[in-house]
Amino acid sequence: MAMPLQITDLEVRAGHRTLLAVAELSAPAGALIGIRGPSGAGKSTFLHALSGLIEAHGRLCWAEVDLPRLRPERRTAFRARNMGLIFQDFLLFEELSPQENAGLSGLFKPRRDREAIGARAAKVLARLGVPEGTRTVGSFSGGERQRVAIARALATDPGLLLADEPTASLDRRAADALIEDLTGLARAGGKTLIAVSHDTHLLERLDRVLTIEDGQVTEDTGVQAA
Repeated sequence: MAMPLQITDLEVRAGHRTLLAVAELSAPAGALIGIRGPSGAGKSTFLHALSGLIEAHGRLCWAEVDLPRLRPERRTAFRARNMGLIFQDFLLFEELSPQENAGLSGLFKPRRDREAIGARAAKVLARLGVPEGTRTVGSFSGGERQRVAIARALATDPGLLLADEPTASLDRRAADALIEDLTGLARAGGKTLIAVSHDTHLLERLDRVLTIEDGQVTEDTGVQAA
């Protein structure tokens, strides 16, 4: 289930240095949001704070859940239940097939949920046109690998999708196809999608784009929070 986002006085610090400071930000459930800005500006830090992968201070609420207030193990459990993460470098197991990679999260779920996760992974792989069979992803192209990564993120039917430069490793043709797939799946499933990207082709397909510079949101364009 997608969730609304509410942020107040969010900070991420490293020692005495402030890496990220967001005074206030909100977004409705099901929003498609892009994050852009120069390298080192804090984009990935923001995405990691949104996912609970790093410690943060202030208020960052997905619906009623305030991530910074949760212990690390509870943040991990929340992420497993509600989020699908798509990384720039894919993070696939080269020796496994697409189906095995996409359904990997089922190994960490109760036995009763594994069949549904495997079936959902297969359905998304088919929709994305990923080759079937026992061929391992070690021989796949960049575009095929990223599609497997998307299928893995969607296999648990999360309400929240967080993507870090999902098209960065792809050529233009593969990137455009992936943008169509990713935004189409998010909209069709009513999911919230937040994507860090330098790719204007992707950002143009989203509802709203935040610009982060020096750890702060300096511009907010597109559909605003309800």
